[in-house]
Amino acid sequence: MGSSVSPVAVPAVAFAGVVKRFGAFTALDGVDLEIAQGEFFGLLGPNGAGKTTLISCLAGLARPSAGSIRVLGHEVQGDYREARRRLGVVPQELVFDPFFTVRETLRIQSGYFGIRRNDDWIDEILANLDLADKADTNMRRLSGGMKRRVLVAQALVHRPPVIVLDEPTAGVDVELRQGLWRFIRRLNEAGHTIVLTTHYLEEAEALCQRIALLKRGRILALDSTANLLARFSGHSLTLKLSGEQELPASLEPLVQRRNGREVVLQLSRLELVETVLASLRQAGLGLEDLRLNAPDLEDAFMALVGAEASHA
Repeated sequence: MGSSVSPVAVPAVAFAGVVKRFGAFTALDGVDLEIAQGEFFGLLGPNGAGKTTLISCLAGLARPSAGSIRVLGHEVQGDYREARRRLGVVPQELVFDPFFTVRETLRIQSGYFGIRRNDDWIDEILANLDLADKADTNMRRLSGGMKRRVLVAQALVHRPPVIVLDEPTAGVDVELRQGLWRFIRRLNEAGHTIVLTTHYLEEAEALCQRIALLKRGRILALDSTANLLARFSGHSLTLKLSGEQELPASLEPLVQRRNGREVVLQLSRLELVETVLASLRQAGLGLEDLRLNAPDLEDAFMALVGAEASHA
C-alpha cells in the first residue's frame, strides 16, 4: 500500500494563529498547531470545543476569520486545489447521493480528483472496509454503519497523504470500529498522516502518538500521549475493606470515590502505595481485595478541563 507523502520535512498540517468568529461568538481563538508527516495525531475536546470548526477550516469548508492553514506546504485558501488533493476528510455527517451504487460513488469521487481506472485501489478499500459484497448495492439501501464505511472509502479513494477522521466511529458497531482501526493503522504505517477527533478517549489513548486538548477554541495542552498521562493523571488504588471498617483519617484526602466497602484512592505517585498499606496496617484494617489501576486519558482530560475551569 503506497503513500504519496513528500520527503520534504514540511509539516503535514500547520495552523498559524487561526481564528474563526460567527458574529460575536469566537469558535477558534488563535490556534497554533503543527502536525508532522506520518503522525497519528489526536484532537480532543468536549462538545463545542471547536474541533469540527477547525476541521471545516482545514477542509476549506469554512474560511478562517484570521490566520492561515497549510497542508504539506499548500495554503488552504490561496492554493485550495493542491491542498485539497493532499487531504482526505471523513466527516461526522452521513452525506451521500442516493442514486448510485457504492462502486459508482467511489468512481465518481475518483473523478473529482482527475483519477481514472482506479478500480484496483477501490477494490482494496472495499475489501479492507468489509464493503466488497455491497459494491453493487445502491447507497440508499445501506444501513447507517455501512454508509459510514462508504464515507471512509470516499475519503481514501484518491490516496491522500493526510487523512482526517472527524468522529469516524460515533454510533457504529464494535466490529466496524475494530476493522476501521486496523486499516487506518496500516495506512499510518505506510506513511500516511492521520488526524483523529473522537469522543472515545480509549481510542485516542490506544492509537494516537500525540494529542492536542481543545476547549473554547483554544489549545489547553499539546504533548505526546505518554507525557499527558504522566503529567495529568496518576495511578488509582481500589481497596475493598473487610467488614464495616472506617478508612484512616490520614487517607481521606486521597479518596476519589466510594461504592459501599470499595474505596478508590487517587495517587499522585506510585510510592504512595506503600504509604497507604502502612496506614492500613497501623489502623489494623483488613482487605478483601486490592487493585492498582494505570492512569488513563480520561483522568488527564478531566484534570485539564477542571484546571482550566478553575482559572476561568
